[in-house]
Amino acid sequence: MERLLQGVLRRVIVDGALKVTTASGRVITAGAAPPEARETSGRPAESAPATPPPVAVRFTTNAVQRAIFLDPELRLGEAFMDGTLVMEQGSIADLLALLMSQPEAFNPSASAKLLYLARRLGRRIAQFNPRGRAQRNVAHHYDLDGRLYSLFLDHDRQYSCAYFEQEGQSLDDAQLAKKRHIAAKLVLDRPGLSVLDIGSGWGGLGLYLAETAGAQVSGVTLSREQLAVAGNRAAERGLSERVRFELRDYRDVAGPFDRIVSVGMFEHVGVDHFGEFFRKARELLADDGVMLLHAIGRSDPPGVTNPFIAKYIFPGGYIPALSEVLPHIEKAGLVVTDVELLRLHYAETLKAWRQRFRARWEEAVRLTDERFCRMWEFYLAASEMAFRYQGLNVFQIQLARRLDAVPITRGYIAAAEDRLRRAEAAQRTPMRLAGE
Repeated sequence: MERLLQGVLRRVIVDGALKVTTASGRVITAGAAPPEARETSGRPAESAPATPPPVAVRFTTNAVQRAIFLDPELRLGEAFMDGTLVMEQGSIADLLALLMSQPEAFNPSASAKLLYLARRLGRRIAQFNPRGRAQRNVAHHYDLDGRLYSLFLDHDRQYSCAYFEQEGQSLDDAQLAKKRHIAAKLVLDRPGLSVLDIGSGWGGLGLYLAETAGAQVSGVTLSREQLAVAGNRAAERGLSERVRFELRDYRDVAGPFDRIVSVGMFEHVGVDHFGEFFRKARELLADDGVMLLHAIGRSDPPGVTNPFIAKYIFPGGYIPALSEVLPHIEKAGLVVTDVELLRLHYAETLKAWRQRFRARWEEAVRLTDERFCRMWEFYLAASEMAFRYQGLNVFQIQLARRLDAVPITRGYIAAAEDRLRRAEAAQRTPMRLAGE
């Protein structure tokens, strides 16, 4: 087994360096030599080409070596969770970046292809999400202790891709920019428009649309934990008359609404329910209405959910390709009026979450335990590298029932964002004066 592992690693790792210490104590190296052992031909060290930092890991049992060799997509994360894969140099994020950025990462082995085929055959069962199962799946992830999320999210608890308008922008500013960007695409061109927020989370977007854009918002969620927080936030800000949050499946909502928005929820719908989702959206949308769908997608063809994510993080979830989504939109009688791909924005969002989580590791351990925290770190790191190296993306799809529901050029988006920035500034000014 060790000889097979060595052969695979030396075939796969061509950029960067990896050292693996097996359970028997044997050391396997793959990739480039560590920087201190590399010839520099007399050049100063700073002129040498930049390379990824070397990574070193150690297996504690022969069983975990075999498991990872046979099913790395699932077993690597489990081994890190259980402490049977030990990071001796670098972090788990460094290891995943090294592995997932290799050219051979897109050329799976024969055993990996067989596992993929088996999972592909069973994906419709895994993603069958009737009402009861959908609520249980949501509770698995979102009804965790709310203090856990406060450790790494921004102050508004935006648990979806931020929108980085410039390099170095803070997470809080990028999440505000995301809300502003979405509001602009909803064409909230007059006060009092009714907005349905499908998957309203902790309420941040709904509160923004009501407070800053003057909308009348109805938010629905399947998470009791999130519902309680969202309702309290609306009451604290005096917005209970303009924002209503409910524990309700979107399929049970009655319309119509002038606008519909859904952020980070579509990934939980499931392949067999795409048609149902868009038919319901059309039913709920006013004749001149506009909808904005913000969801994770894949740039490559349809596939399967990563088995570690499906088992431990998002049961019932699936990240679709555009080719799986657009036919259902067409069949539902909706018109696609705009599509934007947020390239690498989620990679930067996840990097910020991962770094903030690591910075408050001890608090996270007190809330949960070491194994849970290692699971969570692996989830954040693996997700970041999937967006950075393996074709995951974020789709913002704007929909309508009529072609003339939105302006015919995209300049209205920037103009609306400027108006919203001014509204945000006006809201902040009284608060500053009150504190002086």
